Amino acid sequence: MLSDVMEDYLKAIYVLQSEQGPPVSTSAIAEYLEKTSPSVTDMLGKLEERGLVEREPYRGAELTAEGEAVALEIVRHHRLLEAFLAERLDYDWSEVHEEADALEHHISEAFERRVAEALGDPAVDPHGDPIPSADLEPVDEGSGARLADREEGDRVVVVRVSDRDEDELDYLADAGITPGTEIEVVDVAPFGMVTVATPAGEQSLPAEIARSIRVEDAD
Repeated sequence: MLSDVMEDYLKAIYVLQSEQGPPVSTSAIAEYLEKTSPSVTDMLGKLEERGLVEREPYRGAELTAEGEAVALEIVRHHRLLEAFLAERLDYDWSEVHEEADALEHHISEAFERRVAEALGDPAVDPHGDPIPSADLEPVDEGSGARLADREEGDRVVVVRVSDRDEDELDYLADAGITPGTEIEVVDVAPFGMVTVATPAGEQSLPAEIARSIRVEDAD
């Protein structure tokens, strides 16, 4: 049986692989999990012994098929819980990530099925992240271009928003920028600010926040 910490590492590697491709460096994992590099190296060794990751000297680690299956299950738990907390318990979308982190390791498969059924087997969580299906088939984590990479005049629809920073989510909610919102890129400043027109008016977003928003072309 895997510990909660081991599952956290596998989920972190999964997320980082989806963002930047494998292998994932030790330093990237350490930054994501707020751990020291020696701690990460030690844990990767344990995961490798269990056949859950493969390591490449001086490059990093990559999930094996078995490791990916474990990560997908944890990701499914996490995103279903986020959806349940938001839709049925009236949590704000900025509050669900931390709660789901605490619960994701401890729900049974029966509970998972009931949550999925109660919600109508949702395809995405409140932030637009895809929820893996019950058979744990890999999902498309790379959908949508980053808002920061779009050009002036582009009309786009927000499809995903990073859920890791509660303050950013509060900021975006106040700005009216949530999944499903149609916006237009008004200005991309050379120093990084991206100004967009939303149904609530114009908003200027720091480049870091614009990079956390995934969009697709509007119809």
